[in-house]
Order: sequence, then C-alpha cells, then structure tokens
Amino acid sequence: MRCDLHVHSIASGMCNTPILSRICRESYNQPAEVYTRLKRLGMSIVTLTDHDSIDAGESLRQHADFFLSEEVTVRMPAGTEMHLGVYGINERDHVEIQRRRKDFVSLVMYLTERKLFFSVNHVFSGLTGLRNEEDFCWFASYVPAFESRNGQMWPKANDSAARLASRLSKIAVGGSDSHTIAGVGQTYTEVPDARTADEFFAGLRAGCGQVHGENGGYTKLTADVFRIVWSLWMEKPWTIALMPFSLLVPAFTAGHWLNEIRFCQKWADVLENGQKQQRMLWDMDSSLEANWS
Repeated sequence: MRCDLHVHSIASGMCNTPILSRICRESYNQPAEVYTRLKRLGMSIVTLTDHDSIDAGESLRQHADFFLSEEVTVRMPAGTEMHLGVYGINERDHVEIQRRRKDFVSLVMYLTERKLFFSVNHVFSGLTGLRNEEDFCWFASYVPAFESRNGQMWPKANDSAARLASRLSKIAVGGSDSHTIAGVGQTYTEVPDARTADEFFAGLRAGCGQVHGENGGYTKLTADVFRIVWSLWMEKPWTIALMPFSLLVPAFTAGHWLNEIRFCQKWADVLENGQKQQRMLWDMDSSLEANWS
C-alpha cells in the first residue's frame, strides 16, 4: 500500500512571501485533480496535508480510500516554528490541534493521548525560519516519525534526515510536498501488505514502512515556481502586468536553494558532531547542556 504523505492543494492558503502574500496562493492544485493523479500514479490511499486546514478534504470524503490530515505550523518552546504532519484526524481533532499549535508541548500531549500518527516535516529545511538546537531535542524525545524524503528538498538534506531518523530509531516517512500537480505522487511511503489506512499506519509503527521516489532540486523548484506564477495569471489576469518580474524567478529560487543548503550543512554538522541528549518535559526551565551523537 502506497501513500504520498505530504500533498498540498488550494486550501493551503496564501504565499507567505512579502507582497505576494496578498495575491498569490501557496498552491493552485484542485483537490479532485490531486486525487485523480495520485490514483493514476498508484497510490492506494490518499490524503491532503494543507497548511493548518482541512477544508479541501470535504470534496474528497466520498472516496473510501481518502483520510483527513494536515500540516500544522507549530510554535516551539524556544519561540521558533516548525511544520508537523498529522494524519488520520477528524474535524474535532483539527479544532483542538489549531487551538494548541502555538504550544508544542500541549499539542504533542494531545496527539499522543489521541494516538495520532505525526511527523517532523522537512527536518533540515529553513522554510519555517530560524531553528534552535533545543528544537531537535524536543523532536528526538516526542515525535515518533521524521520525514526522511521530501520531494522538494536537497538530496543531502533528505539523506541527513534519514540518518538522523535511523540514529534516533524514528519512523521514516516520505512525501512529495508538491504545491503543483506535476510533483504529486512522485515521492511516497509504502507499507507492503497493508489493506486499509489503519493497517498502513500500524505497519509504519511496526517498522514496515519504505520510502520511495524523487528528491528535490533547483531546476525542479524553479519549474514549480513558474507553474504557480502561471496559475496566478490564470486566476488573476491583471497580474500579467507583472510578467517582467517573472524573469527574477531563477534568481529568487537560487537564493532560496543556497539558503537551504547552508541551513542543512549547519545543522547536520551540529547534530552529527554533538552529543545526544533527550529533552524532557520537566527540563523546560533548565539550560541545554548537550545534544546528539
């Protein structure tokens, strides 16, 4: 059984880039189109992981092989932010998750109590801003799964995530993280012999999961940004007046890509050369003494 565990649709909201946040969406993928493509590419079960939203799932509920999930923007104890993939939820879970997402500890306690499956997404990416060394201790202590292959990330970032997951005995998962239809289903997680979504996640917890598919790349990222720009023009024809600025896209994505490489190299070095120390709830007021081995 295969599932792309990181997929975006039009419900992911507006782009968080300054100025563009007023006019451009994170994704223009229509839920029905995403579902059809995933099934065509051999996904046995289907989910959407929109940013802090389950709105797009309403149109796919009639499919027995669809289940609700979301990508949650979480505030860490250090004040930084991260993305947590949370799977197999219901509407009540969504409401409670959104209520608690500004408090990592409170959220993790709820997810654990509900026995929901969740993962740290794009572990070695700076997409959510600054990272704190203490954040990784919280991940090590309380998050059961790490996204070891993300279809938009630098291959070495995925390799570093996979090594870290292995060292910490975390469940490895993968997904396309595609904001355009072209990448949907190109990276996925497989659990052999599973027949339902429940069996799929039981298999992951039992260590039977396998990650397959593409990594990211500068060319792939640039092409996706151009696809999003094209969709913006289709939705808001007046933005075609901004077409000359599209010539800056390769430079913009190059800057982003280089920042991702620097972020990964910095934190991979810190975590691989340090000394492992788990972060416990009762340590919240104490200073961080050591990390990782």
